Amino acid sequence: MSATEHPGPDHVPWPPEAAARYRASGHWRGQTFGRLLTALAAAYADRTAVVGERAGTTVRWTYAELDERAHRIAAGLAGLGVKAGDRVVLQLPNIPEFVPVVFGLWRAGAWPVFALPAHRRTELRHFAAHTEAVAIITVDRHDRHDHAATARAVAADVRSVRHVLTVGSAEFGDLAATPPRELPDPDPEGVAFLQLSGGSTGVPKLIPRTHDDYIYSVRESARICALRPESVYMAALPVAHNFPLSSPGVLGALHAGAAAVLAPRPDADTAFRLIETERVTITGVVPPLAAAWVQAAARTERDLSSLQVLLVGGAKCGRELAERIGPALGCRLQQVFGMAEGLVCYTRLDDPDDIVLGTQGRPISPDDEIRVVDPDDPAAPSDAEVAPGRVGALLTRGPYTIRGYYRAAEHNAAAFTPDGFYRTGDLVRRHPSGHLEVVGRAKEQINRGGEKVAAEEVEDHLMAHPGVLDAAVVAVPDEYLGERTCAYVVPTAGAHPTGPELRRFVRERGVAAFKVPDLVVVVEEFPVTGVGKTSKRELRAALAARTEKG
Repeated sequence: MSATEHPGPDHVPWPPEAAARYRASGHWRGQTFGRLLTALAAAYADRTAVVGERAGTTVRWTYAELDERAHRIAAGLAGLGVKAGDRVVLQLPNIPEFVPVVFGLWRAGAWPVFALPAHRRTELRHFAAHTEAVAIITVDRHDRHDHAATARAVAADVRSVRHVLTVGSAEFGDLAATPPRELPDPDPEGVAFLQLSGGSTGVPKLIPRTHDDYIYSVRESARICALRPESVYMAALPVAHNFPLSSPGVLGALHAGAAAVLAPRPDADTAFRLIETERVTITGVVPPLAAAWVQAAARTERDLSSLQVLLVGGAKCGRELAERIGPALGCRLQQVFGMAEGLVCYTRLDDPDDIVLGTQGRPISPDDEIRVVDPDDPAAPSDAEVAPGRVGALLTRGPYTIRGYYRAAEHNAAAFTPDGFYRTGDLVRRHPSGHLEVVGRAKEQINRGGEKVAAEEVEDHLMAHPGVLDAAVVAVPDEYLGERTCAYVVPTAGAHPTGPELRRFVRERGVAAFKVPDLVVVVEEFPVTGVGKTSKRELRAALAARTEKG
């Protein structure tokens, strides 16, 4: 949020008539995540719910044990003074405690703010300050980073943060041992948590998701992906991402009474070991990881025969890779295309191969409304739809797609149409079957292996260096990641910054590692466009063309 932007509401509700329609259709069932877990524990008490690793030891919790842990954590949080509606920044890697902590927050009525393990002080400070968070829950160290120290530094900067809780500490152990007690159930149409947008400019926007809308998405995802109590889902990606959390994700697995396995790392060695030992039946990855697994499968001695479905999403899966997945891994490919703002599309398990290989799926709900409009003027009041089969900008609204970002009134005015359609920023082609083929992005955003990098944010960091006059960050093709970031930099007079120096400078400003430019090229001046303009959009296009030519 800029200094001049009016903050706007925490949550933009669906219009009353739309909400009534979604309730009447059975999409929204008035259930909260806390009540959902209670029902699951009653139905599947002794079945395995969560499998994870902590300090090299495998942890297994049944549904009954998960339910009790969530109750205790909720009571402990309430004892600290965390109230319904309070925001809590949650930054946990794929450890088993992630699941009871999230459900504990939901039981307490607090809103988790899902930070990723890769986020650092700059992002965490923004999340905490923007949401007026009362607490940060994290781990001590992970992947050689001191998360607890970072959280304490953020707490020192942000007055609202009263507690830093470190999973594994004695303090957290005491909290998790609190005798359980019943707490008031929150409003199912109220906000359940805040997720992060991919973000086309600056730090990510926050996405308010409700119990009703998100449980609907989870329930339908579990159905479409044919999850059953006998299924075993593995979260290979960081579980705070929308994809491994809910598409169908850990929550979809739990909704079906299945087991959810949290992989500590996504590499093929770790994933294949867990597929073999836990008899994983379904998992989801981004295309670069799918490509790495395909290569590794040719030389592995692990038994991957239990794997039935590999979901690929987060970025477009090219047809060449899509064709290699089934033969290499011995499973069915299921493409998924979605966004934390709502819309999720899947290819169906019984779709023809040509649809599975060549599209990114169709929406999960009959009430998902899709418009494909003229991409050359996406802000036109008419939002004229393109002819069938033509590429256009994707607009959507529906029972699980938000109507506005958290406290971002000015941004919402541009991101949503007056009648509530969300401008996704994706360029798509709609097939006669209703399946969508993603062909690119309209927003100035780089998709680095599924992690979204806002070019403007990285440019701002570079330009904070005293030796940098101007900077432009563009995407360059990469066989493994799909896209990498290349920063072109014009130095100030007399300065001679080097690429390694500037990369180190950005890293030391406390941003996520995936935002540090992969390449830095120092140039004397930027090329001008044919009409002499130097808008960032045209500049990036010129530099991208220059990069492609080598």
